[in-house]
Amino acid sequence: MSKFLPKLILTTALSAALAMPAFAEKLGLGRAALPEEIAAWNHDISPNGEGLPIGSGSVEDGEMIFSENCAVCHGEFAEGVDNWPKLAGGDGTLADKDPLKTIGSYWPYLSTVYDYVRRSMPFGNAQTMSDDDVYAITAYLLYSNYIVDDDFVLSNENFLEVEMPNAGGFVVDDRPETEYTIFTEANACYENCKDTVEITKRATVLDVTPEEAGAETVTEAASVVEKAVETPAVEEATAEPAAEQAPVEMATMSFDPELAGKGEKVFKKCAACHQVGEGAKNKTGPVLNGVVGAPITHIEGFKYSKDFTDAHAEGFIWTEENLTAYLHKPKAMFPKTKMTFAGLKKDEEIAAVIEYLKSVSQ
Repeated sequence: MSKFLPKLILTTALSAALAMPAFAEKLGLGRAALPEEIAAWNHDISPNGEGLPIGSGSVEDGEMIFSENCAVCHGEFAEGVDNWPKLAGGDGTLADKDPLKTIGSYWPYLSTVYDYVRRSMPFGNAQTMSDDDVYAITAYLLYSNYIVDDDFVLSNENFLEVEMPNAGGFVVDDRPETEYTIFTEANACYENCKDTVEITKRATVLDVTPEEAGAETVTEAASVVEKAVETPAVEEATAEPAAEQAPVEMATMSFDPELAGKGEKVFKKCAACHQVGEGAKNKTGPVLNGVVGAPITHIEGFKYSKDFTDAHAEGFIWTEENLTAYLHKPKAMFPKTKMTFAGLKKDEEIAAVIEYLKSVSQ
């Protein structure tokens, strides 16, 4: 350690102490912060709307602003890129082993969304967007999570009217009253709490309990338990194997090359999650080769949502009519679909994409 470090620490501590209001006033150091200086830092917004700036922004404007400022990390549809966070989806996953916590599935207050975007985004260029731009981005994120419609305009006037899906999913922390009192000085014991210490159970599976006399008996008991646990697996293995699904052959169909060319451009909105063509692989979404006219869940090796597997059991086919309805608003057809994409707004774009998908089915 440098011999100058203790002096540096002492000097820093002394400077910090002298900067405290009482010393500063006594020694004539500094001045009171001006209201505009405080306002430049005081950006926090409360759940009750306190601190919200006057302004507004639409979903339509937010889509464009999000694409320019946020999509490089969070994806065009808030689906996340690489390890950057997903901002949409996750409905009904909070009880899963690996829940997806997004604005739609987890956040209880819309004020948190606006506050964070306004304060910290875009990454590396924070606090460069106008208040109206932040309203627009917040509106687009609400739309991406199916909380508002595509014609919604968010403002300081209707901000508190937006109902967050998980607003009721949190409870007041009452541990100071219900639990902490158990560990008060009157009830707690810190030394010599027992006359003797006795091992009553052994973590044999983890191999962390010290071996001593009688350990063999415990190990034998654990072995019996392990065999009992394995029994269902043996029974399951003897069950009749499920019938294999016949492979789906790619359909050959006519398509309009000009319209398919337009659809290829629109498909760029889908390419973040889906691949088509030779050498295509499953990504966040399945390969879409041969999807037009195919049974739902027709790609092997992709884990579809339960909505999709149930529809497959009922004989659902990706007809042009079904694809049109699904691409317009996916969650209207399959509420639990994994696809976070909100849908294509224009009928001509949907028709073009379907025509393009026909072309890659050849």
